[in-house]
Amino acid sequence: MKKAFVKSYGCQMNAYDAARMADVLGAEGYAATDRVEEADVVVLNTCHIREKAADKVYSELGRLRVLKAARQQAGHDTRIVVAGCVAQAEGAEILARAPTVDVVVGPQSYHNLPALLASSHTKRVVDTAFPAEDKFDHLPARRTGAVSSFLTVQEGCDKFCAFCVVPYTRGAEVSRSVAAIRAEAEALVRGGTREITLIGQNVNAYHGAGPDGLIATLPALMRELATIPGLLRLRYTTSHPNDMDEDLIRAHAEITALMPYLHLPVQSGSDRVLKAMNRKHDGETYRRLIARVREARPDIALSSDFIVGFPGETDADFDDTMRFVAKIGFASAYTFKYSPRPGTPAAERDDAVPEAVKSERLAALQGLLDAQRFAYNADFVGSVVEVLVEKTGRDSGQVVGKTPHLLTVQIDGPPSLIGTLVRVRIVRTGSNTLFGEIAADAAVAA
Repeated sequence: MKKAFVKSYGCQMNAYDAARMADVLGAEGYAATDRVEEADVVVLNTCHIREKAADKVYSELGRLRVLKAARQQAGHDTRIVVAGCVAQAEGAEILARAPTVDVVVGPQSYHNLPALLASSHTKRVVDTAFPAEDKFDHLPARRTGAVSSFLTVQEGCDKFCAFCVVPYTRGAEVSRSVAAIRAEAEALVRGGTREITLIGQNVNAYHGAGPDGLIATLPALMRELATIPGLLRLRYTTSHPNDMDEDLIRAHAEITALMPYLHLPVQSGSDRVLKAMNRKHDGETYRRLIARVREARPDIALSSDFIVGFPGETDADFDDTMRFVAKIGFASAYTFKYSPRPGTPAAERDDAVPEAVKSERLAALQGLLDAQRFAYNADFVGSVVEVLVEKTGRDSGQVVGKTPHLLTVQIDGPPSLIGTLVRVRIVRTGSNTLFGEIAADAAVAA
């Protein structure tokens, strides 16, 4: 049997796309493998948000060149595919820099993988078009038994932040219909999924066709999905502050299945830097927004993204960010040093922050955010929480799951708990994980 190895870099959207590419190849008779050395097709699903992510792809292609040559000497053909956002942005350059690559395919065209692989036996092929047809109409049924699954509901972004390539690699904002999303969600639940995370480059800008023929918002979509029997939890990511409206805030108070977790990137606490980033919001707007969210759902776990060292960022700007973080308080956050992406406005600026300064600022910001995260996690010690058990743990007799606030918990318990909600008493915390014991009357739902 033919085998396919799919490796994904970057965001949740890429994780979803990688799984769907595996579905496409599976429908063509390829069995999934996690051993790249035995794969007949190797797919690297790439990310273009950070410079190092693209560098990792080229390093991986260097290793694959050696592997491909060895397999060919042994009489085995191997097709190398570069997919995703680096493929979209650098298709011709990939072919020039990496002769071992057979297929380059963008994120809107991976449903064409079988035809592209067939063509690649006679010539190297590139498909980075933005096709008129909806790729989701051409994808096979989902093949997953995961307890927690991603589901793409929206793609693209119209915000054009100065540092971001997404509008160029993923295109304008488009949303799938409520009916199509519900059908995929129902299939996931039939396959064992109990939690669905709705994903999009700007998911709270969702504006898909509703069952009544009108445009549905994200809260309307979630209210529809919450009626699916067997679906226990809903989440969504990633959002933009400008699209966090009152209806969505109310949804956190009104939709029982919607978990108390919000990832809402702010990027900086400096109004001057936010303006240079073209974020179209300022710090005070964000603070007022979070206050309204916390009023609606007091136990909300807040997560965010921060970029340090954006061109022109001064010590005073960075101090604003540190004060901003200290005032708001975050349960978790993702932090990055700015890296220029070709084709974005910020990449044309000539006031780059020195690398050493960026590293120093990143360490300081991470120290503050880590302290907030540790304190947040420690508050759960002694409490009883509902944990959705997702998989077995590293050690025998151990299972792992997530709390409503997206905290990972390790529990001593049998594999039969996978896919169920159990009541767990948190007994201690690690650096990134909570440890718990099953409470009395543990079962909540299956």
